[in-house]
Amino acid sequence: MTPRVVGIFGPTASGKTDVAEAVADRLPGELVSADAMQAYRGLPTLTNQSERPTRLLGIWELTHEASVAEYQERAHAAIDELLARGTTPVVVGGTGLYLRAALAGLELPPPPAPGTRERLDSLYEEVGPEAAHAELAARDAAAAARVHPNDRRRVVRALELAESGESLAPATDTLWGDGYRHPTLVVALDVPRDVLAERIETRTRSMVERGVAEEARAALSVPISRTASTIHGLHDFAELPLEEAVEIYNRRVRRYAAYQRKWMRRIPGVVIIDANRPATEVADEIVELARARERLPGDGAVRADA
Repeated sequence: MTPRVVGIFGPTASGKTDVAEAVADRLPGELVSADAMQAYRGLPTLTNQSERPTRLLGIWELTHEASVAEYQERAHAAIDELLARGTTPVVVGGTGLYLRAALAGLELPPPPAPGTRERLDSLYEEVGPEAAHAELAARDAAAAARVHPNDRRRVVRALELAESGESLAPATDTLWGDGYRHPTLVVALDVPRDVLAERIETRTRSMVERGVAEEARAALSVPISRTASTIHGLHDFAELPLEEAVEIYNRRVRRYAAYQRKWMRRIPGVVIIDANRPATEVADEIVELARARERLPGDGAVRADA
């Protein structure tokens, strides 16, 4: 069988990791992570990292300022290396932008001049959210319309792009562009919302038992990067009473899962399959789909049973 790339996407707690590991065993293949939070080392419990060797898992220290451009370069190199060896890359993750960067590639603006982000972040701090957003509106009205004033990270990023002549608002509303870098099968795992909520709560209880609060406090005992500080639950578990942290974390993750469920239906050629069953059964179906494909999937989401 000619090696091809398999992408597995789904909302958090949908069982992506277990399914991807089973798929890799069957093809055979090797895992490549497409998860922005799991790219950091030092928080294996909080970010639910697999114990199995995985490319691009835990590649950065918590002090590292992450970028999609850097991830994309490393993802392309890892995928191309695996294909050259005759191994199927199984790209798995829940960060849509990272999945897109790994499978399809992104046209990314050049990096900002040194100190630009720090200067604009200080501006946001000094003038406040509304004034910073007004400044963005004056420079890039389209970007300002897409960003809430209280979303500090995106306001700063939009200002940064505006200074370099780029925009946070794309020229077109095409999410993925014209295709993938290699023949690719992308599968999205569909789990009912109520089942997903139960899985999230069960997983959180397990995280607590495995010491997630202690892990988070240790991570924040030293300065970390701005991007690392956005990891879901990091500040909650480190700074709040445990019961309150659990409640806030579960609510935050449920919202994120709802966003992921919407996003996955916009992936070109995605095959949406029922993942509310054992991971081995899901993996068997994905492997059969991979072996049946002889060309790039077309546009539009379909269900496996359609």
